[in-house]
Amino acid sequence: MGFIITSDIAPKAYAGQIISYTVGILPGVRTNWVTEITTVKDQHYFVDEQRYGPYSMWHHEHFFEATPEGYTLIRDKISYKIPLGFLGRIMNSLFIKSQLNHIFSYRTEKLKEVFPN
Repeated sequence: MGFIITSDIAPKAYAGQIISYTVGILPGVRTNWVTEITTVKDQHYFVDEQRYGPYSMWHHEHFFEATPEGYTLIRDKISYKIPLGFLGRIMNSLFIKSQLNHIFSYRTEKLKEVFPN
């Protein structure tokens, strides 16, 4: 999606933090996206919610769990709604869902590069 963060980022997430981006929603089509960090429990989880952007609703929970081996397990729970009714549902099936899967696969690979075993 070509995320580009357009706001200043604090060194540590906090409730009430606003983050703005530009994102590619279709090839050659970019839009603004604004999220708010609504909940933070340090080293356990945080939640971001869309305030403005391409979704009708976006709620993303990020969970961090220490493993007995000394690693950190990252899990995500995403709830979202697509605008445009029937057309949006078709776009979700054909394009958006796989794009989201690609984003999280990319993140997994980048984390493995930065934090090799």
